[in-house]
Amino acid sequence: MSFFGWGGGGGGGGGGSTTGTQTNIAREAPGVESRKLALYDEALNLAKTPISLPAYQTAKPSQLQQDAFTDAGTTGVGLPQLAQGIGAIGTAQSLASGLPATGAGSIASFMNPYQTYVTDEINRQAQMRQNQLGAEAVQSGAFGGARQGVASAELDRGRLAQIGQVSAGMYGQALGAAQAQQRLGVTTGMQAAQQYGVAGAQAQQMQQGDIQSQLQAGGIQQQLAQQALGAQRQTQMARAYEPYQRMEFMKGIMTNLPTSASQITTGTGPGVNPLAQAAGAGIGAYAAYNMVNRPASNINIGKV
Repeated sequence: MSFFGWGGGGGGGGGGSTTGTQTNIAREAPGVESRKLALYDEALNLAKTPISLPAYQTAKPSQLQQDAFTDAGTTGVGLPQLAQGIGAIGTAQSLASGLPATGAGSIASFMNPYQTYVTDEINRQAQMRQNQLGAEAVQSGAFGGARQGVASAELDRGRLAQIGQVSAGMYGQALGAAQAQQRLGVTTGMQAAQQYGVAGAQAQQMQQGDIQSQLQAGGIQQQLAQQALGAQRQTQMARAYEPYQRMEFMKGIMTNLPTSASQITTGTGPGVNPLAQAAGAGIGAYAAYNMVNRPASNINIGKV
């Protein structure tokens, strides 16, 4: 009778056999298996831990951009020059409307200051002539006569005519000078108004140019600041995902480790007596012990 065989029927009992069960256990080398299990536990804990991701940040407008915004909102650039130009036009129009009666620009202001001297001289000479005419009339015995009166009147008429001629000439000169000054004032005023208008437009153009330059330079500064924020976020993202990358790295190492798989088969058969079953269980336990505690290359039980 085989001690470890599948036993036949017992005496007197007869009886049929029962179907046995068989269990196959496949395991890796103990060192590899323990490391994989530890890696699995670590990965499970890591998966349960929420990831703190950094928020997106947008760079604020630079100081140059803020200055450009302020300048763009400033109104009235060039208005002082335009106001001066309008004033110059008003002055020119006033001069063109007529000569002032008194004061600067008037005809009197251009009169020859020696006009009074000339008039006085004409009167003095005329008076001398009148005196001479009277003396001659006395000598001829005709003083106070009609002839003397006609001569005296004629002499006075000549005096007045000479004064009028001199005054008219001087007035004409003063009028010409005043009109020339008037024309010069009108021309100068219009030219000044035009120049003020150009200056006002140039001031506005310069402001627009300054705003564009500030926006361009400020835009570059904002782009650099945005790039710095992006680089900072990438660094924070790399730090957040570093444990997962390390886990993937360890997974690759574990996958490529050289290993050997062992298979243990245990089972029960029909009609096995208790002693044989216990012996078989002991042999299976011994084989499992040797597989766990001996190198995989020395295990001879079901090696695949």
